[in-house]
Amino acid sequence: MTATRKTSVLITGGNKGLGYETARRLGEQGWTIFLGSRDPVRGQAAADKLTAGGAEVVMVPLDVTSDESVAGAVRLVREHTDRLDVLINNAGAPGRVVAPAEATVEEIHSVYETNVYGPIRVTHAVLPLLQAADNPRVVMVGSGGGSFAVVTDPAQPVSKMHELAYSSSKAALHMITLRYAQALPAVKFNVATPGEIANHRFAATDMNRHTGQLTVTEGTDSIIRLATVDADGPTGIFVDRLGPVAW
Repeated sequence: MTATRKTSVLITGGNKGLGYETARRLGEQGWTIFLGSRDPVRGQAAADKLTAGGAEVVMVPLDVTSDESVAGAVRLVREHTDRLDVLINNAGAPGRVVAPAEATVEEIHSVYETNVYGPIRVTHAVLPLLQAADNPRVVMVGSGGGSFAVVTDPAQPVSKMHELAYSSSKAALHMITLRYAQALPAVKFNVATPGEIANHRFAATDMNRHTGQLTVTEGTDSIIRLATVDADGPTGIFVDRLGPVAW
């Protein structure tokens, strides 16, 4: 490898929404994009579109709920590079907004498989590649819905969204990120939420049926900021597009 090697990133759930827009923006900066997609057909279509726009993209079949799929994804990445600069754990599941009184273990488990176990599974698998990089970074895509400060604020709309699966899964993801950051100081672990907590605004994506007030590009501002922090940048922080937010 030479000093001019391209910065590389693996993005889970990269075929649409925030993941795709993050890939597009980082591709424009000259990064090598490993675009993870659970659906290889949709993933290849997204990769082809990005490539047509001038980006260097490798489509990576990747189901974050499958050990076998994650192992295969790492093997594919290793065919192209011996190190990974950035991991963006973006793939997420909203759940069905089941009221707490009706929520079952099965409902919770299905959301945790993607939002909690998925990031752990992928992070564990790619950690050796990250540790081989000079300034490795991991960005977890969290949510204001996983913030105790937000959920306990009556002025925040999410405080009235009575469900268990999604908000608790994101709270767990936030804690996992902090524990990684504390235990592995050589790797920067941070959480980005695609919204503006103070202004009660969130990004329009498939997950919310495009009801958000921010564009998908605005929604990726916080992700891009954390993905591009330099060697002196922070670790163990939670930000939205306006800056740090409360856990």
